[in-house]
Amino acid sequence: MSQIITISAFGDNYIYLYQYDQCNALAIDSGDSAPVLKALNKNNLCLKAILATHQHWDHVGGIIELKKKTGCKVIGGDKKRIPGIDSFVEDGQILEIGNKKIQVITTPGHTRTGVCYLLLPTNNSEAGILWTGDTMFVGGCGRLLECDALAMWNSLQKLAALPDKTLIYCGHDYTSEDYEFDLEIEPNNQAVKKRLSEIKQKQQQGQYTVPSTISQEKLTNPFLRANTKQIKVALNMPRAGDVEAFAELRKRKDIF
Repeated sequence: MSQIITISAFGDNYIYLYQYDQCNALAIDSGDSAPVLKALNKNNLCLKAILATHQHWDHVGGIIELKKKTGCKVIGGDKKRIPGIDSFVEDGQILEIGNKKIQVITTPGHTRTGVCYLLLPTNNSEAGILWTGDTMFVGGCGRLLECDALAMWNSLQKLAALPDKTLIYCGHDYTSEDYEFDLEIEPNNQAVKKRLSEIKQKQQQGQYTVPSTISQEKLTNPFLRANTKQIKVALNMPRAGDVEAFAELRKRKDIF
């Protein structure tokens, strides 16, 4: 048995528990310990590991307390800035969790040492599960805090190359704002209009806005489409390079 438990924190953060081997769990980005402990107790789970996508406080703030109370291991891509880290991971590394395998994908952009984690499917009928932290959001991407536009663009292209049915679980619920920005760029994009309507309906029903899929993001997320004629024309930059167009999109989103 395996399942994903989504936990809200700080208003718009997402923390995830992945349940495996009946009663074991790993956490992805534990910014706050209290709701994680509550979910562990509610579901009678034993926390074995925390996977950190990057070092920002709202993603790692609960790690020390969780490690103290559960004895879990801490895994991440930054030896110096992730508290309590036990294992440092590198691009392409495979982590074995029970009978599952998780691939590490380095994604510099939001931070220099950010990583995403891909739970590999065990057969062709399954979809992989991708935890993206603050690299890619539903309809958006993270701010460029430690890297330039080229680094983030390359990271997003790595994610976009994954199988279309891959499920995406991101680090924040910025979804409505992201799609509203998307419509400001392409006001006549019917796919984005439909997606925003679906998201608002989910929110009204108290549902989470995750997961998305790679195919859905390639269709509606402008930050994955900065290489298209449609986006470049919408930006009034028809002859721009892909990275130049992406940088302009991110600049506009920063002040949206």
